[in-house]
Amino acid sequence: MSVTVRLGSLKKGESGTIVSVEGTEIISRRLLEMGLLEGAQVDVLHESPFGKDPFAVRVRGALIALRRSDANLIEVKIK
Repeated sequence: MSVTVRLGSLKKGESGTIVSVEGTEIISRRLLEMGLLEGAQVDVLHESPFGKDPFAVRVRGALIALRRSDANLIEVKIK
């Protein structure tokens, strides 16, 4: 059974598959241009202590640092 959550809620070492990217047109376009596309596998590599920024993920072989608010615009499916 799979569950859908926000990327920003995942912890270091967790992963999922991107289901959707939300937000304003400008923000969602920027996230898509960084490779955060539907169907892509995303792995959480780093999160700052106390749930703050930055939030680092690996997607499509690239290491990307995000603000947690931007990560929360991305819906992922976890198993």
